[in-house]
Amino acid sequence: MAANPETSAALSLLNAGAVRDRAHRMLAIGLEDRLPNFRIDLDRMDDVVELVMETTRAAYPSFDVPFHSRWRHFVTNGDDRWAAVADRADWSDRAARARAEFDLAIVSVFLDAGAGPSWRYRDPGTGSAIGRSEGLGLASLAMFTNGAFSVAPHEPMRADAEKLANLNVVDLARGMQVSNDNPLVGLDGRADLLRRLGRLAAAKPDVFGSHDTPRPGGLYDRLAMLAGGGKLPALMILTELLQQLGPIWPSRLTLGGVALGDCWRHPAMTTADATSGLVPLHKLSQWLAYSLIEPLQRSGIDVTDIDGLTGLAEYRNGGLFVDTGVLTFRDAADAGRKHEVSSPLVVEWRALTVALLDRVAEGVRRRLGADATSMPLAKILEGGTWAAGRRLARERRADASPPIKVISDGTVF
Repeated sequence: MAANPETSAALSLLNAGAVRDRAHRMLAIGLEDRLPNFRIDLDRMDDVVELVMETTRAAYPSFDVPFHSRWRHFVTNGDDRWAAVADRADWSDRAARARAEFDLAIVSVFLDAGAGPSWRYRDPGTGSAIGRSEGLGLASLAMFTNGAFSVAPHEPMRADAEKLANLNVVDLARGMQVSNDNPLVGLDGRADLLRRLGRLAAAKPDVFGSHDTPRPGGLYDRLAMLAGGGKLPALMILTELLQQLGPIWPSRLTLGGVALGDCWRHPAMTTADATSGLVPLHKLSQWLAYSLIEPLQRSGIDVTDIDGLTGLAEYRNGGLFVDTGVLTFRDAADAGRKHEVSSPLVVEWRALTVALLDRVAEGVRRRLGADATSMPLAKILEGGTWAAGRRLARERRADASPPIKVISDGTVF
């Protein structure tokens, strides 16, 4: 029996190549001045590259930049919280540590959609009040190391499907220090996402439970199995994440019975098949793919083609291009309005962000005399574009918010 053509079309969107291809098509349409929401001024890109170089040099003077990943947020004031715990733990082998690191990375990234401007995590270690991604990272790390996601009191550093599937929003609020005075955007959405993750992992023991009871970290064993000759393309990490975890994303588009995840409609993206009008972005999944590279490397697997992944379509990278004037609103009043994640304006902005990040990477490499192997996009994001976007937001707005107001449910940004 022939495969459903809609199913085949849907699967064609669940990879980084589709994200990059459609993002660059969006940019090409914009450069012809045919987009409904933004104009593009590439003359300002040299200033963006210079700002990214300057920001990177300030943080990493030798340009020895780590990957943009969740692991950076577990380091505060030079103190690597995870390494301090993990290096002392009695792991049975490298795979056991990798499963725990997959558990931690997956749960932590799924809790990482934007926190909003007012939420803070008060770090028990330093007493500091830390907001946004860094605060979410430290809060989720503390929950993980304290056994909040484990069913085994003697083995706290794991996330069991059974525990996640029954996660109470009150318990999550406690771990995240949420209160009336310390509100966290999208708390219910985050708790629901983790419950969906737990139910999915429990329902797929062949994927998530081949060497243990079902847990997100069981995905490590599947990827290790797919690593031919000890090598694993980064693109395969993302494809597995999108195909195995796709069903957990709430209230999103489906095509041919396949959940499309972080994929949205835009009127300019016309094609001749069933994917017409669809723009895949897969921000959290790519952020997670970047975050799984280091555990795989530590376990002895060589991750290749890291630059096959794309830039991340989120508000720091996207804000960089709005705040520098590369992107300007056609309707200036849009700067003051709130926009749904699914709105053509936000979809357009996010897709343009992915394409423009590739151009920034080319400019940075030219100035450094580097190539994509020595300076992959994962390092330019970290050095880099994300930090520069945040820096401009702090300089221009008292609450350091992005230049576009996005209504978030806690599962996208």
